Amino acid sequence: MSEEISRVRTGLPQNLTERFAHRAAMMKPSEIRSLFAVASRPDIVSLAGGMPNLSAFPMEMMATVIEKLVRENGQEALQYGSGQGHPKLRAQICDVMALEGISAHPDDVIVTTGSQQALDLISRIFIDPGDVVLAEAPSYVGALGTFSQYEAQVVHVAMDNDGLIPQALREAISTTRASGRKIKFLYLIPNYQNPAGVLLSPERRTEILEICNKEKIFVVEDNPYGLLGFDRPSPDAMRAEDSENVIYLGSFSKTIAPGFRVGWALVPQALKEKLVIALESSVLCPSNFTQLAISSYLSDQPWRDQIASFTQLYKVRRDAMLESLEKYFPKGATWTKPGGGFYVWATLPEGIDTKALMPKAIVGKVAYVPGTAFYADGFGTREMRLSYCYPTPERIRDGIKSLGHVLETELKVRELN
Repeated sequence: MSEEISRVRTGLPQNLTERFAHRAAMMKPSEIRSLFAVASRPDIVSLAGGMPNLSAFPMEMMATVIEKLVRENGQEALQYGSGQGHPKLRAQICDVMALEGISAHPDDVIVTTGSQQALDLISRIFIDPGDVVLAEAPSYVGALGTFSQYEAQVVHVAMDNDGLIPQALREAISTTRASGRKIKFLYLIPNYQNPAGVLLSPERRTEILEICNKEKIFVVEDNPYGLLGFDRPSPDAMRAEDSENVIYLGSFSKTIAPGFRVGWALVPQALKEKLVIALESSVLCPSNFTQLAISSYLSDQPWRDQIASFTQLYKVRRDAMLESLEKYFPKGATWTKPGGGFYVWATLPEGIDTKALMPKAIVGKVAYVPGTAFYADGFGTREMRLSYCYPTPERIRDGIKSLGHVLETELKVRELN
């Protein structure tokens, strides 16, 4: 080693965190990401991740779409595009949202790299350190991580099998403001919520919108699962009822394929310019290629039929999970019965800590996500999220059977002690 290289290396700080910005301390790995290495093992039945199941996706059809796109429109597809998103795709997104009652203009649509980027941009625009974001209890782990990075305080609002409880929202607003804190927005997933799987009732949607309008609080409606209802269509989106106070987030990750990373935000006109500026400062422009691939697919293929195929696939898996939970889970456990989407939320008997139980579940060849991942305040120790979207029905049954055995064994040990 040369003297110069040695001098440079010894001059490096022992702890690079000394150079980090203050907000870097808020950047922490999610409990789901930390499970990936284990849950991806072929011998483990993973009921943890929320990966869409692409076994029903027409790969040959998509290959034809992309081949035609490059051959006939490659000059545009492989070039920089509009910071707000391709105009044709924005118009098609309006057609997709119309299925849930939304009447929108393409000028108010901003295409993003998945809806997660839209959530990040909204947080960047609205949140100052110490501001409050209201969110369902439990809530989406990706949203909680974003709010934390922007140094927001998350105040959870109770929910039940019909979604967020309006009276609990009123109480959360009153308590938060009485403490002198500023509320920036309410974040919720009204359709087949992640992680709880519940559907917000139409009556509550209206009441929540009225509360937020009265209190001058924006509603951020995250809706990746709205078209994945199993037995009947979802209620109209909240954005369909209120175009001025609702920021709507959508994604093609669940209805086409996540690898394209195409999502969008539909925003009130007054917010559009700030959101576009924030987007351009982040990526300059989203991928023109993936946008045009999605656009070509929507133009040329029976995408509504494809969504119906996905829905049927997930319904069969949901049924396998619910039947297995009834058969193998211990007395005293309860769980939601989702009418769509990807997830079941289970609550276990007193004394069970789902995070502490995880190593034993892995020994039993099954993985899930502990409930604490979905709370900002340490709650959820007796809860777990179970995902049925990816494994086969047979693997789901095997996984729930193994998990049920782990739980029964744990409860017997506790009885003896």
